[in-house]
Amino acid sequence: MTWRGSAYELARRLGEHAEAVCRAYLSNGHRSGNYWMVGDVRNARGRSMHVRLKAVGGKAAGKWVDEQNGEHGDLLDVIEASCGLTEFREVADEARRFLAMPRAQWPTSRAQPQPAVARGSPDAARRLFAMSQPIAGTLAERYLAGRGILLAARERALRFHPGCYYRDLVTGETQTLPALIAAVTSVDGRISGLQRTWLDPAGNGKAQLIDPRRSLGHLLGNAIWLGLEPGLPIPVMAAGEGVETMASLQTVMPALPVAAATSANHLAGLSFPPGCRHVYIAADADAAGRHGIERLSQRAGESGILALVLRPQLGDFNDDLRHLGPAHLAAWLSDQLVPEDARLFLPPG
Repeated sequence: MTWRGSAYELARRLGEHAEAVCRAYLSNGHRSGNYWMVGDVRNARGRSMHVRLKAVGGKAAGKWVDEQNGEHGDLLDVIEASCGLTEFREVADEARRFLAMPRAQWPTSRAQPQPAVARGSPDAARRLFAMSQPIAGTLAERYLAGRGILLAARERALRFHPGCYYRDLVTGETQTLPALIAAVTSVDGRISGLQRTWLDPAGNGKAQLIDPRRSLGHLLGNAIWLGLEPGLPIPVMAAGEGVETMASLQTVMPALPVAAATSANHLAGLSFPPGCRHVYIAADADAAGRHGIERLSQRAGESGILALVLRPQLGDFNDDLRHLGPAHLAAWLSDQLVPEDARLFLPPG
């Protein structure tokens, strides 16, 4: 059976259990007559989307339409959107799990099913980011606060997904877990990828996974930008690997745009914004990213940009923030910044 045939059959079988599917994946809605009413296909609260629960007059069960934006589809689309999936096989596997059907044996040749949106594409990243919500009042905000990180309410790069799809790459088992979603963008603010950090549902930090953090999309040259105002010049910035490290610097220097490149290799290839004249590079005490720091410093010098390395007292700047406190971290940084930048970005005192 082709993947299109598989999709048709799965959608039909899901339609036979349309109400149960809606209760599982569109839990913010409710039944009204022969329809399930909800805000949208991503499980927002509201009434603009309705799902037909039983076939009527030749119209199949499980079909839905959103009156507000004109979107329409079937229950496979509901599973895809509500779970934040990006590949057809992931959607099919989740549908089979719900229907208690055996997992499909996908071919490994070049004839294997192709997803509508390729894994790792910027489009997939933008879709998942759009499915997510602002972090205020969520488990993601609680996770960051637990690490001492307090960001401006207007921060748009970080979001929260309550049930982000996770696949164990060894066993193939899947589950949905809450996740911090961080947009990877170019300096003009266009999303090219993202990073998912899966969280413990009980609020105890990251989820207990072998790899609780994964990225997708086009990362090279781009970064998770915090404190970035697209369109404004960025004469001074800071760059480093991890989002928690850079968010810690932003906590004590909220006016300083910072870029988390997600890895040492991506740090080495980070693109500088036009007009940048000064970049601070955040180091870890273990020097695991020494190559990235050295390469970025070299590229900065070649571009006529002054590069200075900021060093933490403990393992990284988030360790400093959590264990020493923001006032101590600010004082520590003041001796490493150019005096003009210290006056501009650090709180007085």
